[in-house]
Amino acid sequence: MPREIQLDGTEISIIKAIGLGSGEIDGASLVERCADLEFAELMDSLKGLISMGYVECDGFALHNKEEMEKAHFHVNSGYTKDLKDALDPREEPKKSKRVRRE
Repeated sequence: MPREIQLDGTEISIIKAIGLGSGEIDGASLVERCADLEFAELMDSLKGLISMGYVECDGFALHNKEEMEKAHFHVNSGYTKDLKDALDPREEPKKSKRVRRE
C-alpha cells in the first residue's frame, strides 16, 4: 500500500534539485539549483525533509550556509517511488459502478 506523501512547492523544488536517482549532491550545488528560493526557506524545508526521512544528509549540523555547502544530500531510496508519485500525481481510473449479473 503506497504512502500518501504531501509536498509543498519548496519541498518539490528541493527534491527535484537533488534528484530521485541514487546519486548525491553537495550543498553548494543544491543552493545553486534552488537559487529562486531564499536561503532560510531552503534550510527550513530541507530540515523538514530530513526529519521526515525523505532526504538523508551526511552532515550532522546544518546551522549556517557554510555548514550546508560542505554537506552532501541524497533522497532516501526507501521513499523514491512514493516521492515520484507525489511529484507527478496521477488520478486513478474510476471504478465502474456497473455490476455484472449472472
